[in-house]
Amino acid sequence: MSAPRRVTQRGLWFEEFEIGVIYEHRPGRTVTEADNVLFTTLTMNTQALHLDAAFADAQPPFNQRLVNSMFTLSTLIGLSIAQLTQGTLVGNLGFSEIAFPKPVFHGDTLYAETVVTEKRLSKSRPGEGIVTLAHTGYNQHGDVVVTAVRKTLVRTKETAA
Repeated sequence: MSAPRRVTQRGLWFEEFEIGVIYEHRPGRTVTEADNVLFTTLTMNTQALHLDAAFADAQPPFNQRLVNSMFTLSTLIGLSIAQLTQGTLVGNLGFSEIAFPKPVFHGDTLYAETVVTEKRLSKSRPGEGIVTLAHTGYNQHGDVVVTAVRKTLVRTKETAA
């Protein structure tokens, strides 16, 4: 009897990214009050709109605490990792076009998708390529709550050997 074949979860090699394809990332992530308070305090963000319920409840137009936008951005990127860059990423090169069109509240569930908009082999780093990813995050109602463009440096398949 032969040994079973093993499959290790990983992201995509440079060659596997397809321009224009929409990669849907599941499962989503429901944001709790604890997530928001922990992230906000860990990052030394003293914004009362994240931490002080009495203050935030009195502030129009939302009249409730808002989830820290940096947590929202981090979660957007995090939702994409297992499918796109787990173990194949060399590093992030930069983020741009970050926007938060609608707020996130405690109890909202974030879902994400990514479109590859560009890719090219690196001119200075053999065995690596630059992939541009346009990430979009939605809440449970389908409202866009965050967008970001991320440039990444990813290994080519030849580096797997």
